[in-house]
Order: sequence, then structure tokens, then C-alpha cells
Amino acid sequence: MPSLSPNLEVNIAGVAMKNPVAAASGTCGYGDVYAEFYHPAELGALVTKGISLEPRLGNPTPRMAETPAGMLNSIGLENVGLKVFLNEKLPPLCDSGVTVVVNFFGNTEDEYAWLAETLSSATGVAGLEANISCPNVKAGGIEFGTRPEVAGKLVERIKAVCGKPLWVKLSPNVTDIAAVAKAVEQAGADAISAINTLKGMAIDLDERKPVLANVTGGLSGPAIKPVALRMVYEIAQAVKVPVVGVGGITTAKDALEFIVAGASAIQVGTASFVNPRAPIQIINGIKNWMRENSLERVQDIIGTLKV
Repeated sequence: MPSLSPNLEVNIAGVAMKNPVAAASGTCGYGDVYAEFYHPAELGALVTKGISLEPRLGNPTPRMAETPAGMLNSIGLENVGLKVFLNEKLPPLCDSGVTVVVNFFGNTEDEYAWLAETLSSATGVAGLEANISCPNVKAGGIEFGTRPEVAGKLVERIKAVCGKPLWVKLSPNVTDIAAVAKAVEQAGADAISAINTLKGMAIDLDERKPVLANVTGGLSGPAIKPVALRMVYEIAQAVKVPVVGVGGITTAKDALEFIVAGASAIQVGTASFVNPRAPIQIINGIKNWMRENSLERVQDIIGTLKV
């Protein structure tokens, strides 16, 4: 007989999740955006909008554009900054029982370290997710996450002061993402989130101008799912720490494909812009699929791809 109540619990390097579905950073604000559609505590976790040391206004508009199978964004990591987040945004999340993973970023190693140390000591923070797809201002603007040695050095610095489980979110804009994954694992990453957006652009042919004011932006949505799925599989083969799959997940089937490929949990992002209840429907869809296949624990299907 199929289980009436499949066990969806997973533990991502110390972050206990009631189910493997999290809201992806940058798409769920600080937990209040979708409150009229579902309670964020229903999610396995909520990954906050990226937090920086000081508030950021982000890039000039237009900074979002629809694409045939997704969207481009050049929001520019707009956020309220560390102080406002800790004083105003985090407490309501803690009070409502949400499993909070704080995404954060900096322009220098010192900023990353300061943020990690401060955020990991805050009440109610279950874990941190370091966005290393940011320009290193001391290295000519190259992204921290594009070179294994640079990524590893940064993560080692963060881990030395981080008192909570540390997830590291990787950029797909690299030649060998498995090499970067291994470097951050060796440097102390407790889990790896993959992937961030792919760099792309769109053109207004009538005006012969870029659609985005910033010219290029990050491509997300269903268009990047095959790339994300392949990269999650490659990372899961290369490291021993848990992998959190991100990129183009819109249905329970998508989520389950990532889990079978090696992801211990997944994040839903762009799909929520089209269907605000997408994460909840994915949770329910995973339950239904497990019942139909007489499976009792979601953990038992992680990394079961037959190659």
C-alpha cells in the first residue's frame, strides 16, 4: 500500500527542512511577498533576498524583460542592507516559524566575512547562502566564483567566522562548475546551491537598443533548466556535501528530476512570478508522486539516477 503520508524531511548540512522545497533568493523578498497566497512556514526553507553590508538601490530601469521561456533581470542586488534586515525583516520571519536561510554578498573578502559573522549570530537564522557570483573589486571586477582558487579562498575566509551551516551558491558562467564546487567544498562549504542565473541579453530591434538598461542580465526560468540539471548532476558526482538544485523548476516533475540527479533539496524562483503558489503545488506534487510510487522517504530517491 502506498504511504498515506510520505516523509519529505531533509537535512541540508544542519538546516532541518520539513520538505525539500525552498523559495529562491531574490524571488520571495523577505518572506512577505507571497503571504496572501501561502504561509512561508509551509516551505522547507525561505532563502532571503541577498543582503549586503549597506543598502543598495540596484540598477537603473528597465531591469526586467520577459523571454520566450523565462526572464532576464538586472535588478542589481537591490536590498535593505544588513541593519534594516536584522532589525525589521528577520524578526517577523522568526516569529512565524519560517526556516530562514540568509543569502548574502559583498564586494570584498572582508565584507563577506563581516556579513557571515554577524548574520550567523542572529537569532532565527538557520543557515547562510553565500552568493559568490559578485565582482571582486580588488581583482578588476572578475566574479569571485569564476575561478576555483579565488572561490576557495573566499569560502575559506567566510567559513572561519561563520557559526551556521554555509551554503555556497555557484555561478553557471564557468567552464567547469565541478572544479569550482570541489574547491569550495575543500574550503569548508557545508552545501552547494546551483545554479545562479546565466548571463544573457535582449535587443529592441525597432530601437536597436538593449532592452535592459544594464545591457546584459541574468537569464532564469524554464529555459535554463536543462543546463541547471546537468550542472547539478556534475556537482553531485564531484562532491560529498549536499547539493541544492536551482534553475527553471516549475513543477513537481522538475523538482524530482533534480532530486534524482543528486540534489538533496531544490529552490523555486521565477516560477513564482507566474504562479505564486508554485512552491506549494510542487510540495504537494512530490507527495502525490511518492504515494503513487509507494515511496515513504524522499531521501531514498536522492541521487538515484540510473546511468
